[in-house]
Amino acid sequence: MDANKLYQLADAAKLVKEITTTKFDASVDVSVRLGVDPKKANQMVRGIVTLPHGTGKTVRVLVLCTPDKVDEATAAGADFVGLDDYIEKIKKGWTDVDVIITMPSVMGKVGALGKVLGPRGLMPNPKTGTVTVEVGKAVKEVKAGKIDFKVDKQGIISASIGKVSFEPSKIAENANELLATIVKLKPSASKGIYMQSVYMSSSMSPSIKVDTKSIAG
Repeated sequence: MDANKLYQLADAAKLVKEITTTKFDASVDVSVRLGVDPKKANQMVRGIVTLPHGTGKTVRVLVLCTPDKVDEATAAGADFVGLDDYIEKIKKGWTDVDVIITMPSVMGKVGALGKVLGPRGLMPNPKTGTVTVEVGKAVKEVKAGKIDFKVDKQGIISASIGKVSFEPSKIAENANELLATIVKLKPSASKGIYMQSVYMSSSMSPSIKVDTKSIAG
């Protein structure tokens, strides 16, 4: 691997498998530095994307809903379903889930959990599709590989887009789906080079610099 070389996305997907030596099935991560100022509201980049081949992770989903939606959420594959009992558990510090989905009608109760859920990135948000009346559909999408991403204070978006055990073509296609989505979300207020650098790595591997020109829109 050449640390100074720009790799085509397909080549980076092959290389990340070759340079990963962990005994476990490491995650493949993509980090993107954007030419935006996240402190300005009109340059915030946030979105959702459904990875064509999923994340490779088992996503634990909690649905906080009214009794009439319990069967729908359960049938869709939610791991935990309820309302007041789970709200009490969360108030006491329980956050053993990856995604929380809820309904607009109970956001008053869920909103009170902000201090616990906010720092962990678990707070449901209409912008990411986790506050919806279609809880069953939302659960299926999350389980199928839907992820949300947001630029951080340094102007960087980081996301897991698969596992090292994936075929290189699947890693590349998942990465491209994320990157193409980020390109489409370019704020009109962003000037200069928008996608400044893209790196691919696994949980414990060096980073591979990806040629931004190899991203298919």
